[in-house]
Amino acid sequence: MSRFAAMKAERQAKAAEATVPGDEVSGDALPAVRRGKKAISGYFSPDVSRALHMLALERDTSLQALMGEAFDDLLRKYGRHPFGER
Repeated sequence: MSRFAAMKAERQAKAAEATVPGDEVSGDALPAVRRGKKAISGYFSPDVSRALHMLALERDTSLQALMGEAFDDLLRKYGRHPFGER
């Protein structure tokens, strides 16, 4: 087995350990950390992307955490209760 085939097999084994049995999306097993979650995305200018990534880096947090905070603020603005756990 080549070195690359061994690396691929190792990645697949790790991915299989991180999945939840019976939770599948289009034939691929869904990682446990994504179980019960939905993706939300948008298209923004490179400047906005860069600014958000820099803010996340400065605050030592993730872009996803910043987006969750922004969504909570948006829900509050419109009189909705934020859901807390993301």
